[in-house]
This record gives sequence, structure tokens and C-alpha cells, in this order.
Amino acid sequence: MRSAQAALAQARALRDVENANLGPNLGASASAQRSKTGDAPSGSRYQASFDASWEPDVFGGKRADASAAEAEAQASQASLANTQVSVAAEVAVTYVQLRGLQTRLDIARRNLATQQETLQITDWRVQAGLDTSLALSQARTATEQTRAQIPSLETSVAQTEHALAVLTGQPPTALREPLAQAVAVPMPSGELALSIPAQTLRQRPDVRVAEQQVSAALSRVSQADAARYPSFNLSGSVGLSALALSGLTGGGSVVSALLGSVSVPLFDGGAAKAQVRSQEAALENARVNYQAVVLNALQEVEDALVALRGNRERLQRLQSASESAEQAALLASQRYSSGLVDFQVVLETQRSLLSTQDSLASTQAELSADHVRLYKALGGGWQPQQDNEGKPS
Repeated sequence: MRSAQAALAQARALRDVENANLGPNLGASASAQRSKTGDAPSGSRYQASFDASWEPDVFGGKRADASAAEAEAQASQASLANTQVSVAAEVAVTYVQLRGLQTRLDIARRNLATQQETLQITDWRVQAGLDTSLALSQARTATEQTRAQIPSLETSVAQTEHALAVLTGQPPTALREPLAQAVAVPMPSGELALSIPAQTLRQRPDVRVAEQQVSAALSRVSQADAARYPSFNLSGSVGLSALALSGLTGGGSVVSALLGSVSVPLFDGGAAKAQVRSQEAALENARVNYQAVVLNALQEVEDALVALRGNRERLQRLQSASESAEQAALLASQRYSSGLVDFQVVLETQRSLLSTQDSLASTQAELSADHVRLYKALGGGWQPQQDNEGKPS
């Protein structure tokens, strides 16, 4: 972010330099000279003058240069906005991933507790001769498999916390305490994303960057073409000249000069025409890049919408499956305790419950991240704001 801000400040300064070149230059100078020739006594001469020069922009070369600098400043401003959107989206997606992993970790721990209870019941039944050691081994296997998932999820949670802290410019462990308490994955409104009009694609910063690059390249072509024609310069000075320093304020001689000049390129080996061709090729490259950026933007929007619709439907199905799996696991556990079903039924229902709940949590996080990706594809999902120069940012 700071790098993009510095690049914008530099581009604006260069734009101001080019704008300043459109007007005349005014300066002041002063000199003191002491000389001696042969046996003659040494003499002094003092001069003070104001100097002015101006190069009329007859063929528009300087105006084109200023236009190119303005377009490049606008492109840098859009690049800053693109960085802002990218960082904000990355922070949001990482936060969603963190909450999703915490939810999955909680699911694994709750299922582990349930499986441990089942393991204890199975152990009692084996000791009472109501079940076989095979059932006990299967119960212990399922319990340890679930237990093995917990360290992996804990590692992912910690690493995601570190990534989120670094994304916000903090040390990796800075968010450990604030984010230790698990909360639900943030879920936006179902109608919010799809109600955004397609015209908001125009506010994507990368599209604006490419557009301004085309404008800058077009101005560079005009500037290179203007360099093939004559240039004019007017300069002049007015000042005082005296033999003593006090004479500059007491009636020294007035010295004035006015000079007009014209410079015409006669032969440069074709360099000026080659420069025009070079800028025209750069313009074509900028146009092609603009088309590619727009096509990529359209693809990102379409991909995000497809993912959003797909995960929304998947979430509905998994919610129904999770409710059924939870009920099935409860009934199987109760009937197993009563000796009405064998342990294989309990094992299958508990595995199905863990898998379904884990998929549900993952899909909830993915659906929330899909909204973020859609807003990023649309350029942020908000109206352009005004920067400190009163221009859209």
C-alpha cells in the first residue's frame, strides 16, 4: 500500500512538472567581475538582471506531454485503488477461511467426544460379553482417526492467523488473542451479491489503469509527431550594469536583450519518424492490453457468479444432509446402547455425520469467500470515492 502511494505521489509530481513546462520561465541572476589588463588599474563590474524564456507550443507537443503525464498519474491512482481492493479482498477471504477452519475444528472435537463415549460403551459391552473385540477395535480406530484430524486443523488455524496478521501489517502472532474465540463464518445476504448491476465492472481499478495507459500512449504518439516540426523559443532579459556595487541601486546602466529563435529538424537519419512508429506500436500494445484486461474482468465476474450459485445450492443440500446425518447418528447410538443394532451401523452413521458437518462448514466458508471474490471482480462492490484532489479514486 505504501509503495503504491509513493508511486502515485511520484506520478503526480511528474505531471506537475509537465504542466509547468507549458508556461514561461522567469529567473533572476547577479554577477560580479574584477579584471586587470597590463599596467592599467584593476576594474570591477556588477550586473543584476531578470531573465525570461518561453517556448510556444505551436504544434501541441508539450500539451501532449502534459496529457500523457496526467493519464499516467490517473493510472497510478487507479493502481493504488487496485492495491486497496486486492488487499481488502485478501484480508476478507483469509478471515473467512480462519473462521471456517475454527468451525471445522470445533466439529472435529465434538465428534471426537461423541466417539469417545461410543468407545466407552463398546468397551463395556465387550466386557459384558455383548459384543466382540472387533467392534472395540473399530470404535478405537474411528476415534483415533478423528483425533488425528485435530492437530492438522489446529496447525491450519494457527497458520491462517499468522497470514491474517501479516496482511494487516502486524507480527504473525499479534492476532492470536483477539481471534482465539471461535465465531460463525460471516454470511452475507443471499440477494446482496446478485443485485449488483453489471455496469459496476467499469469501476474495476485494473480496467481503469489499462484505460489510462491507452490515453497516455495516445498522447505520446502526438508528442512524438510534434517533435518532427519546428520549435520556437523567445527569451529576453533586463537588468542593470555598474562599475560599483552601489551603482546597481543608484542609476547603473540599463541592459536589455530580446532573442527569438527557431529550430527546424532537417536530417536525423529517420530517428523522428522511427520514434513515432515506436509510440504507435506502444499505443497498439496498450489497446491490446486493455482488451485483455476487460476480457479477464468479464471472466472473473462470470466465474464468481457461477461459483456463488453452485456453492449456494450445495450448501442447501448439505444442510439437509447434516440434519439427517445428525438424527441418524443419534438413533443409531441409542439403538446400539439398547442392543438393537450392531456396531457397524453406529460406525457408519458417525463417519457420515463427521464428513457431512465438515463439508457443510467448508462450503459455508467457501460461499462467504465467493461473495468477496465477486465484489473484487466487480472492482470492490462500492461507489467510487473522492480522493484528496477531488477526483474519483
